[in-house]
Amino acid sequence: MKIVDARGDVRLLNALTGNRLMDDPAIDQRARQIVERVRQEGDEALTTLTRELDCKFIDSLGLRVNAKEIENAWKKSTPEFRKALQKAKTNISRFHTKQLPKSWSISGKGTRLSQRFRALNRVGIYVPGGKAAYPSTVLMNALPARIAGVKQIVMVTPANSEGKIVPEVLAAAHACNITEIYRIGGAQAVAALAYGTESIRRVEKITGPGNAYVAAAKRIVFGTVGIDMIAGPTEVVVVADATANPAFIAADLIAQAEHDELAAPIVVTTSAALAPRIAAEVERQLSMAPRESIARKACDRQGVIAIVKNLRAAADVVNAIAPEHLEVMVESPRRFGEAIDHAGSIFLGPWSTEALGDYVAGPNHTLPTSGSSRFSSPLGVTDFVKFTNIIEVSRQGFEALAPAAETLARAEGLFGHAASVTIRRKKK
Repeated sequence: MKIVDARGDVRLLNALTGNRLMDDPAIDQRARQIVERVRQEGDEALTTLTRELDCKFIDSLGLRVNAKEIENAWKKSTPEFRKALQKAKTNISRFHTKQLPKSWSISGKGTRLSQRFRALNRVGIYVPGGKAAYPSTVLMNALPARIAGVKQIVMVTPANSEGKIVPEVLAAAHACNITEIYRIGGAQAVAALAYGTESIRRVEKITGPGNAYVAAAKRIVFGTVGIDMIAGPTEVVVVADATANPAFIAADLIAQAEHDELAAPIVVTTSAALAPRIAAEVERQLSMAPRESIARKACDRQGVIAIVKNLRAAADVVNAIAPEHLEVMVESPRRFGEAIDHAGSIFLGPWSTEALGDYVAGPNHTLPTSGSSRFSSPLGVTDFVKFTNIIEVSRQGFEALAPAAETLARAEGLFGHAASVTIRRKKK
C-alpha cells in the first residue's frame, strides 16, 4: 500500500481518491446491445444469451428455479448457517421496521392536504454470482421490501456453468419467502426485469449490486423502471490515531479488498509512526489470505495510507472522499463521527468492524459508492414505497387561494392556468 504524507496538502490525497465511478464505453455499448435484444426478442434472446455467457444447459433446466430446488437448499444447509440467517434476518428486520413512513394530512381553512404512501407492487432484486456468493444480498434487499409491503419479489442470480445456483443463496431466498427465482444474470437479467419477456413479468423497480454490465444495464433501463443506485467498486476508509490497532485496521482493509481488484482500501491517520506498521501488517495478513490474488491487486493499485496533521484534517479528507464505508478507530470515535457529513455507513470504535454491518448488525449494507454518499443514502424501506400528494379544496379554500394562483399563472404567461381559476371565481 502507498504511504502518502498529506500533512502539508490534503489535496494530494484527494487527487488519489477522486470519483471512482468508471464509465467504459465498450461495456456500455455491449450492455445496450444486450438490453435491446432482450427487449425485442424476449425469452429467445434471454435463453440464448444465458447459454452463451453462463450456463450451456439452460434449455433443459429452464429459466425458473423450481420450488423443490429452493426447499432442498434450505433443508440441506447446516443448522449453523440457518441459525446465522435467522439472526441476521431478525436484526435487519428490527432496524428497517423503524424506517416505515406514515401517511399524513394537514387542514386549514377550506383545505385538506395529504401525502399518502403505497408500497411498490412488484420489484426485482439482483443477486451477484461469479467471484463470490452473496446470501446477505438477498436479505438486505428482500427484507426492506417485505417490510415496506411489497407483495411480489422476483430474484435473478446467475447460475454456474452447470446451471446450479449457490445453495446458500437459495436458502436465504427461502428464509425471505421468495419463490420466484430465475437463473439468469448480467445485463440480460436486468433487461428481462425491466421490459418483461414471455416468462418473466416486468417489475417496477430493480435493486441489488452487480458487475459493470449490470451497472450499465441499470443505467440504460432507468426511467422505464426505478433503480436503487449505480454501484461502483467497494471502498473503505479507516481513520486512525496512535491508539489504533494496526492488525485490526489491516484485517478490515483486506476484508474490503477481497471483494474486487478495483476495491479501494484507504487509511487516514494522524500518526506517522502507525503508517508503516499498518503497511507491514497488511503485507503479513495478505500472505495468509485465501483470496490473496484479488486483495493484493486492490491494495497495490488503490490502497493508500495517508498521514494528516490532525483529526480536523482527517474529517475534511473523509468528507471529500464521501466513502461507502467509514471506520473510526480513534480515542473518541463518536465525537469524530459527528464531524462527518458524507459516508454511507459509519462504524465507530475498534469493535465495530465493517463485516458486522455486512451481515448481522441490522443496517443495510447496500450503500452509495464512488462519492455518491454526498447526495444519496443506503438502501432502505423508503426505496420500496412511493408517495402521492392529495389536494382537497372547498369553495371557501378556493376563494382564499385563487387570487394568488391567478397572479402567478399570468406572471408565467400561462393564461389557460389563470382562466381555469377565473372561471370558477365568476361562478356564484
